[in-house]
Amino acid sequence: ATASAAPALGYAHDGALLTALAQYIRCRGYTAVACQNDTTLAVPYALKAGLGEYGRNGILITREFGPRVRLGRVLTDMPLTHDAPVRFGVTETCAVCRRCANNCPPQAISHGEPATYRFNVSNLKGVRKWNTDAEKCFKFWVSRGTDCANCIRTCPYNKDFSRWYFRVIRFLLGTPLRRLALHFDDRLKLHAQLRPAAWWDRRAKPQAEPGDEPALGHAFSADKLAQQERVKQQRDARRDEAGE
Repeated sequence: ATASAAPALGYAHDGALLTALAQYIRCRGYTAVACQNDTTLAVPYALKAGLGEYGRNGILITREFGPRVRLGRVLTDMPLTHDAPVRFGVTETCAVCRRCANNCPPQAISHGEPATYRFNVSNLKGVRKWNTDAEKCFKFWVSRGTDCANCIRTCPYNKDFSRWYFRVIRFLLGTPLRRLALHFDDRLKLHAQLRPAAWWDRRAKPQAEPGDEPALGHAFSADKLAQQERVKQQRDARRDEAGE
């Protein structure tokens, strides 16, 4: 379900931001057209802008957020200073990784080397890259009644890089030690899918307030939740009495 909800939320925010940015540019006297996936290709522009590198799964992989990005565009004649394409090891890692291809349910991701081969009309002509069978991918979505994000979930760059050990893995992926980094990532199961119950328990965690006993782990027992609810009710009652 989150594979559908997260992109929908991302594109909704994207649309609001693009509209506001385009209006700002027009107010400065320039032409600006906001667009998403209906007007132009996204990944080629993002690559030229230096936002990230192209992955085997056919999407942009950024240094900060890995493959977890949604791209929007504003076409304009406003003079701008532009960046240059970047390299931080994604191409070399994708060449030896193949996690996305191995975990793709409809096998719509190429296992081979970059090529100009086209699966169907949804692929560009004459571009040497890792092509994906977008039509096979979409048919799988339709058959399941929801989106699929396995190629994003299993990507070694799908990490919370605010944590130092994930930054170490990212650094190693950009060096000749990338196979070692992938090995440790597999052994530690850092990309393992959470069970539904564990996922919901992590998000049922109440907000801590001063005086709350710190909780260990991600899952809360029913007794623990009930205890914290009683503490909260008692705190609210004391506040009401003090207010009177």
